[in-house]
Amino acid sequence: MGLIVQKYGGSSVADAEGMKRVANRIVAAKRDGNQVVVVVSAMGDTTDELIELAKQITPIPSGRELDMLLTAGERISMALLAMAITNLGHEARSFTGSQAGVITTSAHGRARIIDVTPGRIQGALKEGAIAIVAGFQGISQDTKDVTTLGRGGSDTTAVALAAALDADVCEIYTDVDGVFSADPRVVPSARKLKTVTYDEMLELAASGAKVLHLRCVEYARRYDLPIHVRSSFSTNEGTWVVKDHPEGADMEQAIISGIAHDKSEAKITIVGVPDRTGVAARIFQAIADADINIDMIVQNVSAAATGLTDISFTLPKAEGADATGVLQKLQGEVGYASIQYDDQIGKLSLVGAGMRSHPGVTATFFGALSAAGVNIEMISTSEIRISVICREADIERGVKAAHTAFELDADQNEAVVYGGSGR
Repeated sequence: MGLIVQKYGGSSVADAEGMKRVANRIVAAKRDGNQVVVVVSAMGDTTDELIELAKQITPIPSGRELDMLLTAGERISMALLAMAITNLGHEARSFTGSQAGVITTSAHGRARIIDVTPGRIQGALKEGAIAIVAGFQGISQDTKDVTTLGRGGSDTTAVALAAALDADVCEIYTDVDGVFSADPRVVPSARKLKTVTYDEMLELAASGAKVLHLRCVEYARRYDLPIHVRSSFSTNEGTWVVKDHPEGADMEQAIISGIAHDKSEAKITIVGVPDRTGVAARIFQAIADADINIDMIVQNVSAAATGLTDISFTLPKAEGADATGVLQKLQGEVGYASIQYDDQIGKLSLVGAGMRSHPGVTATFFGALSAAGVNIEMISTSEIRISVICREADIERGVKAAHTAFELDADQNEAVVYGGSGR
């Protein structure tokens, strides 16, 4: 008997028919002799609707009460799904995040999982029941308040539970058939990947691929837990996220796994920064103190005549106003000339473990972008990733050009987005 943790996204349980289809799939896994734990998201766009409702009441809802409101979405899903499974003749018990033992920090809206103590889940499994857990939520270790985990929280809940239960696999069900070599909405000829390593998936997730979230993959890598990304709308095998590609895997896949893009970033350039020890540290400490995440950083060589340099960095558009405000307060202390803010940019990233040992990848990538008329503004690299910043309007053209240049196009269209959102 195996132990499987399954996670279903909002598009998979968007309505009553979706609930019934998911219930049938869960029961099939149970009939195959497995113990089954299910993590479920809120139905469809419920979370967005609840946020909008809160904003109609007050423009700045308190974090505690907003979390209390938002966790209602997953509670609705878990109860309805448990009813659907019971209707098929199997016992199902639903649990909130706190009942399931998901213990978190106290940061409302973006809490992180500290520990999982799944005693009640294990008890339900021993008694032969299917456990249904509300994703995206937990309970604060300090305050005992209900918390939410932020974007991708249900994925993270599922992997954390799977690790705590020592599950055989965590199945992430979404509305696409797996992880593709590019976003199938942009590149219809994108190829489904049979396997992708944790490191590659981390880079893809950090670079804008939305099928899995960063924290969920980090958790899986830490516990060496296999993730199977697949569609709840079909029975096709999906993509396995594992430590290493299996021996004999397609070598071309091992060189370049995929191309990700992100249109949610902005660029800030601090012009005329004095080039002396400690200035960059002061700037980025102020950004860190404001709890703002930055991505790519470029500092120009200082002009010999003036001793001044420019520093550019990217960050989420949603945090652009806060970052600009923080930097303006520093102008008198640091002595820079001005700030430039640009939110019409996009990030395009090439990811593949084979970059370590295959020369010419960078030349092919930049050559493809040049031929497509895409101008590069910033460059960042890791062992297995090359990222560039360009104009937002050029992003999709660049993705298609790079995808073709690395011969990632499938012979026939494999990508189907069943539910419309890719989640």
